[in-house]
Amino acid sequence: MAVKQGEIRVGVGGWTFEPWRGVFYPKGLPHAQELSYASRKLTAIEINGTYYGTQKPESFRKWARETPDGFVFSVKGPRYTVNRRVLREAGDSIKWFFDSGVLELGPKLGPVLWQFAPTKKFDEADFGGFLELLPQKIGGQSLRHVVEVRNDSFCTPAFIALLRKFSVPVVFAEHAKYPNIADLAGDFVYARLQKGNDDIETAYPLPAIADWAARARTWAKGAEPDDLPRVNPTSAGKKPRDVFVYYIHEGKIRAPAAAMAMIEQLDA
Repeated sequence: MAVKQGEIRVGVGGWTFEPWRGVFYPKGLPHAQELSYASRKLTAIEINGTYYGTQKPESFRKWARETPDGFVFSVKGPRYTVNRRVLREAGDSIKWFFDSGVLELGPKLGPVLWQFAPTKKFDEADFGGFLELLPQKIGGQSLRHVVEVRNDSFCTPAFIALLRKFSVPVVFAEHAKYPNIADLAGDFVYARLQKGNDDIETAYPLPAIADWAARARTWAKGAEPDDLPRVNPTSAGKKPRDVFVYYIHEGKIRAPAAAMAMIEQLDA
């Protein structure tokens, strides 16, 4: 009998990026068709524009229509919610965000990413208050949340315990400056790989992409890669988990090639 495992999705940040034209996108492809094209080469896209400003409900409906069944968008929560001194006072901002139309993505709505500034330090009571505000379901639609922290003060077992209490994962950020935390919580894994290089055709060397494909399979089957740093040595428990991997930030021109190479590795 086949071993049950979670879905693995691989993508990039956004789809409107001029240097991709003629590199990722075919020359002459109308700009209006770029999302449709990207969503048929990748299996997920992280929407970053929601961090900077409100999107219209019709935009979310349009994006859902233009992408194939099974495609998923991760959506970044707004900066007005996360860039505040007291996080547990963010309730109105969180409600406003979900009322703005994001739910129009329907079944194509993946995890909501709450990204915190590098200056934001861990305060157990306040961060716990924020996690408590995150809705698990709205109008019958289940929601998933993930946090990206970028201050070393979060490298403490108390933070991991808090995440597991609320079943909210932390982003594994492969980044030169920010903490790399591979501890698991919740029912999915979210990795943002940010060490790409545009001088490499696939942003990452193919052996490195193969290594990430292997780690993604390990996560999907419920285990934990033994070569990534954890804050708390205690396991989160073995269970199948969905996996989201984004090639993002550095090596952006070649990021789609990295994502497509990893998808090919996973399909092999």
